[in-house]
Amino acid sequence: MTAATTRADPDSLVAEWLDTDLDEWTRRVVRRHFDPVAGSPYWLERAHRLDFDPRDITRYDQLGAFGPFPLDRLREEDPSDLVPLSVPRPLAGRVWDTGGTTGTPCRVFYTPDMLLHRAVWRRWSFVREGFAPGRTWLQATPTGPHLIGNGVWEVSEFHAGQVYAVDMDPRWVKRLIRTGRLAEVGDYTSHLVEQITDVLRQGRVHYLNTTPALFQVLRQRHPELVAALDGVRLSGTQISADMYRTFRSALSGGICGLTYGNTFGNAACLDVERDAELISYVPNYPQITMAVVDKTDRSTPVPPGTVGQVRLTVLHDDLFLPNILERDQALCHRTDRWPGDGVANVRPLQTTSSTPEGLY
Repeated sequence: MTAATTRADPDSLVAEWLDTDLDEWTRRVVRRHFDPVAGSPYWLERAHRLDFDPRDITRYDQLGAFGPFPLDRLREEDPSDLVPLSVPRPLAGRVWDTGGTTGTPCRVFYTPDMLLHRAVWRRWSFVREGFAPGRTWLQATPTGPHLIGNGVWEVSEFHAGQVYAVDMDPRWVKRLIRTGRLAEVGDYTSHLVEQITDVLRQGRVHYLNTTPALFQVLRQRHPELVAALDGVRLSGTQISADMYRTFRSALSGGICGLTYGNTFGNAACLDVERDAELISYVPNYPQITMAVVDKTDRSTPVPPGTVGQVRLTVLHDDLFLPNILERDQALCHRTDRWPGDGVANVRPLQTTSSTPEGLY
């Protein structure tokens, strides 16, 4: 399907994805990446060290045989080696940092089809949450090398919006917190808020995209600017029920959209229920799936309504990453309105001085 077709009928594309049989999709992706001639160099090299033939896999639930994907490989491998050789070489496009904010960046090459997939799902969530097309946005998130920064393009191309941008360096904030330089954290936060308010005071912005922590500071310091917004979209790893209720009140009737910012940033809010005591998210199916697994046995999914560790699997035609263990915990959330598992009430798996949440 061409980019022009996708832009013309994204709703049909979403419907097609949601109707995909996950076992059939798994077979397609695994066989593509392990094709002896046209597969991805990383997986073809690793195939010799597996005690099974990946091309024998027929069901999604058999992907556990690969074990957890070692994210360190994304810090060391040439990103092109994870892309099948069936994608014409030389590759032309962007290498992105994933959403992680600790350690050396994990880097992944996104093909045009992968970026279109993200954009179509993001548009789906905009429409579902009530964000009108053709409006002006301010994106105050990590941009530059960070995958979330592609949201500027997604808004402008797929939701007909104009976009202002303020950059954020979450790795620097985390480093400051880890080394106890809290005064500098405050200075950097003020620096970001000043840039945000400089744009908002012009009165041209309808919607703000930022993190829950940074929005909290903006609400406290400039409630009049928050109240004037038509809505905010919050991207991050956690938001509490109290925060959500406070934000909704501060927006004076404006939209409060949410997305769960996991490693690959692919989980939109499905429902906010019970006065925000249950906030659930679903992945960009079928290319991204989520599971919640036992914290002591990461191969075992937990029952619905049970807390465990979040596990992602990336099943793109052009990128295969099975069983990524996130640094988050959540409730396993199932609904008949989604073909796979979702998560709810996401929180850090553990909070220590070495892994602070900071502004992101």
